[in-house]
Amino acid sequence: MAFPPGFLDELRARISLSGLIGRRVKLERRGREHAGLCPFHHEKTPSFFVVEDKAFFHCFGCGAHGDAVGFLMRSENLDFIEAVERLATEAGIEMPRPSVEERQHAQKEKSLLDALEAACAYYEGQLWGPGGRAAREYLGSRGLDPETVRNFRLGWAPSDRGALSRALSREIPEALLIEAGLLKASEDGGAFGYFRDRILFPITDRRGRVIAFGGRVTAGGEPKYLNSPESPLFQKGRTLYGWARAAAALRAEPRRTPGGGGRLVVVEGYMDVLALHRAGFPTVVAPLGTALSDDQIALLWRLAPEPVLCFDGDSAGQNAAKRALRRALPLLRAGQSLSFAALPAGEDPDSLLRASGRTAFEEVLAAAQPLWKVLFQTELAALPTDTPERRADLENRLKAAAREIADAGVQRQFHRELMRAFNLVTRPPSSVRRPLAGKKPGAELELPPPPAPQPQRVQRVQREMLFSILLRSPELLGEVAEELCALDLREAELDTLRSLILETSRSQPGLDAQGLQQHLVRCGLAATVERLLKRSVDSDVLVRKSDGATARRAWDHVIGMLAAGGQRGLAEVASGILSEDSPESWQERVLAARERLLRQPPHIEEEGF
Repeated sequence: MAFPPGFLDELRARISLSGLIGRRVKLERRGREHAGLCPFHHEKTPSFFVVEDKAFFHCFGCGAHGDAVGFLMRSENLDFIEAVERLATEAGIEMPRPSVEERQHAQKEKSLLDALEAACAYYEGQLWGPGGRAAREYLGSRGLDPETVRNFRLGWAPSDRGALSRALSREIPEALLIEAGLLKASEDGGAFGYFRDRILFPITDRRGRVIAFGGRVTAGGEPKYLNSPESPLFQKGRTLYGWARAAAALRAEPRRTPGGGGRLVVVEGYMDVLALHRAGFPTVVAPLGTALSDDQIALLWRLAPEPVLCFDGDSAGQNAAKRALRRALPLLRAGQSLSFAALPAGEDPDSLLRASGRTAFEEVLAAAQPLWKVLFQTELAALPTDTPERRADLENRLKAAAREIADAGVQRQFHRELMRAFNLVTRPPSSVRRPLAGKKPGAELELPPPPAPQPQRVQRVQREMLFSILLRSPELLGEVAEELCALDLREAELDTLRSLILETSRSQPGLDAQGLQQHLVRCGLAATVERLLKRSVDSDVLVRKSDGATARRAWDHVIGMLAAGGQRGLAEVASGILSEDSPESWQERVLAARERLLRQPPHIEEEGF
């Protein structure tokens, strides 16, 4: 819809931007501006500013920027016209009347919507009538109850080619039914039903209006899934199944924990969306049988800054995830990415829920990996890295992937993380040394025996100590997050725990120790949490003196021990101290032992090449 000159400027002038935003964000005046915590990403220090006299907002953290219309579009998941209408009503301004062409277009759109709504009602009646018995039994065998089936308005298209036309043609012209994708013209000049002998899933627009259907066969036949042809209302690459419902759930509960209303989940198909809704996961959407497009990714980001892609645990699902990753790379912006949850081999969300229940799917979501890490793992697994040439090839592929990102800041951070991971994986082991002085050039590199089991055990204990500290003092996370991310964790359970703690700190900032522990237990990590809380990390001291300084000293001491773990004798010293019965001063004694070792004359060896 075109607006007359000056209309939008008058609308902005009549709306107090700080008043509009202040309903959602607590703002404090700072000179001529207002500042607050950004509503579009999680932060603890205000970086979101409202400039009233220039009628715009800007966040220096995530880059969000716009005017009153843009704020409503972002915060309420509205399109441009919807946001303008909302503001015009609030400002008491009459919306401009549309032109003749716009009125004609609106009337045509309404006619198509009416035809699709009538077809949806007809198909629903067929499902619940005598002819839909086999379809109802099939849906029941897939674990769907009548309430879910009715809630999503599923229907049944009978095998009769002319049934839909006979039911609707008295009120709706045949040409309109063809344009809506409900009938298909035949060579003899007639028309027949586009969907036949299929269960139908109504596809809605962002307002919840039916714009198309997806049809599934219940027995044999190809294709298994069939979508409506594209029409003036429906473009497959610009639509997501379940978008309107997910948007409503996110507006109702915008900050729920992972696995609930606060996390947008992307699955492969209609049945997965329905099964997850029934299991209590209302913020789920699915593409329509094709790879995610740029427009669909943009739709996802309108709902959540970091949607979780949870495709099937087979080769096709894995390939779909990789394609989505590559598609998203150029589009990434500050505070706007994707993460990836891996299902067990051979499972999809529907089958996993039926076999193992809600908790199993919560654990899958809790273990979701960020995009950069999945990218690294994908490139690392593509080819061996056992020669310098192959390692150089991996390095080049990682750098090329980072260069695909258009946003300079995100590109820089990706390059940093990818190269850090590359160096960790490909650096020569510390045990590989050049020959000592006196050996003739060209001598073979010497590989000492593998590390003794005892030092390995001590280093695992040290890694577990760090998590025990965080479980007791989560307020420390803001100071040590970078060190936590850089930890070389060889234990899968600790790596999963790290991902969930970091995600929780983002989604629920300020959570205390009890809240964090309870949340991790609810996410299926009860055994891990219980075991780590039993780990002696000078626990008596931490309980008696629950202050940040004590926790930080404990963290620094353990990090220091890990960093010096390769120094001669330290692991053995730490092991001896840790095995003693009285833990009150183990930190100080280990630190002193470390200082003594560092003061010893160096063992003359030349590291590296």
